[in-house]
Amino acid sequence: MFLVTGCAGFIGSSLVRKLLIKKKKVIGIDNLSTGNRKNMNSFLKDKNFFFFKRDIKKLDSIKKLFKNVKVVFHLSANADVRFGPQNLDLDLKENTLGTFNVLESMRLNSVKEILFSSTGSIYGETNVIPTPENCPFPVQTSLYASSKLACESLIQSYCEYFDFKSWIFRFVSILGPGYSHGHVYDFYKQLKRDCKKLKVLGDGYQTKSYLHVDDCLDAIFLAYKKSKSKINIFNLGTDETITVRESINVITNYLGFNPKCIYGKSNRGWAGDNPLIYLDTKKIRSLGWKNKFTIKESLEHTLQYLIDN
Repeated sequence: MFLVTGCAGFIGSSLVRKLLIKKKKVIGIDNLSTGNRKNMNSFLKDKNFFFFKRDIKKLDSIKKLFKNVKVVFHLSANADVRFGPQNLDLDLKENTLGTFNVLESMRLNSVKEILFSSTGSIYGETNVIPTPENCPFPVQTSLYASSKLACESLIQSYCEYFDFKSWIFRFVSILGPGYSHGHVYDFYKQLKRDCKKLKVLGDGYQTKSYLHVDDCLDAIFLAYKKSKSKINIFNLGTDETITVRESINVITNYLGFNPKCIYGKSNRGWAGDNPLIYLDTKKIRSLGWKNKFTIKESLEHTLQYLIDN
């Protein structure tokens, strides 16, 4: 039995779908605060899927669901970095406290394996580019990244204390069908309202790597299969980057628009936004993984999903 937290979210619902295709039995937990029930429409009635609307911030409401579970995929989190300064304890509660409750539920039910979605943002504004997993940690730049780093530490401590095994994945931003928030969503929404004007947070030279959700999940499954240390940490991303301005060109060309772009003056879009995220992915590639989709293809798949939905 597999258990997926955040099963109604973008990555979580995509993961559940793949597990069910593999004929696995899956328990899904989501409080539907940011996850959407429609993301589960294709499998909600599958006989091997068992959905529970629960809040992982409340230990008593979830701990019994971990009985007879073999592996936990912990994807539930507040994933929008931008609004940390407006809601200072959101990341602490949703990410760090929620992760503690997941770990406690595992301990109480003798569940020993956890796969966790972390973030490339935990590297802060590092000078080591591309950034490997063993890069020295600089000063943290967002409450979101700080909370995720705390989650990683909690997981590692439980591995030492209680003989857990963990797989920690530090993602770049994920794109593809099911995408629900981020710059592509924001730009698409703006352009649907007014195709002649586009307001951009920051100067547009922010440079990031992105990864298609299918490539992300392939990497997760491969790492789980082939890497068997007590603590396994992997960067997940592509070996290419794209600026916001280049991304806008892909988006507007795909949609057939030619808007006037209004850029900000800062080299970041918001407080905590890292101007450059580019991860070293040699470790996951050494297991035989390679991404099937370029960033441009991932952007176009995302746009087509938004158009269709």
